[in-house]
Amino acid sequence: MADAQWSPGRRAGDVDEFLPVLDIIEPARQRRLTVLVRLLLLIPHFIVLFFLEIAAFFTVVFGWFAALVLGRLPEPAFRFLAATLAYRTRVAASSMLLVDSYPPFTLTQPSDHPVRIDVRPTRLNRLAVFFRLILVIPAAIVQSLATYGWWALGVVWWVITLVLGRMPRPLFEATAATLRYEMRVSAYVTMLSPAYPKGFFGEDALSVPEQQGRSATRPLVMSTAGKALLVLFLVIGLAGSITTSVTGSSSDDTNYGMRA
Repeated sequence: MADAQWSPGRRAGDVDEFLPVLDIIEPARQRRLTVLVRLLLLIPHFIVLFFLEIAAFFTVVFGWFAALVLGRLPEPAFRFLAATLAYRTRVAASSMLLVDSYPPFTLTQPSDHPVRIDVRPTRLNRLAVFFRLILVIPAAIVQSLATYGWWALGVVWWVITLVLGRMPRPLFEATAATLRYEMRVSAYVTMLSPAYPKGFFGEDALSVPEQQGRSATRPLVMSTAGKALLVLFLVIGLAGSITTSVTGSSSDDTNYGMRA
């Protein structure tokens, strides 16, 4: 499977709308020591990502204007944004305990790394590009709630993985679904894909033909327990957002009263 290849137009055998793909090779076991200090080990990657995100922001601004004129992202912009998305996804997969392999410090896709993405450039609808930030709002809300919900209980998932030496399959499914949806939202916002983010609750086992490459997340077939965990993420994310809003509103009212 190609990672972020430049090939404008539809490939032979592609469906009408190609959704960005997340391929993850699920580890049978994880080293407890690396699980224990996972976030500490990833600090250098977080620093690299900070600077990459700054460069990606300006590239997206340039790409937005270029896409309005050309109807597609210029090749250099596509390559850099796709490489940044892949790098961010590899780091996120490690931080969310989906894989045990340490992410490499490279923008190219290592052949032996268990996390890969597949994004394919096609023509972009100029009107959809113009209103991209408005159109993505519903998907961005779902993505932010799910991600917030996962991290709100992150310590619980960390303890489970640390004790068992692996992530239980339903938790793996729900975590992979959260990361994949986040990746698809990012790909849509940065104009790497014209396909609106979907497939939050997974897909049918027959959605990927037998002759195509398969992995633990391609197709991502969700169990009932996995879907229940996704709903839990959303509920916790929503509850956290409401609590934050109420607390912030109460704090503002208190400060106003003190000033008065």
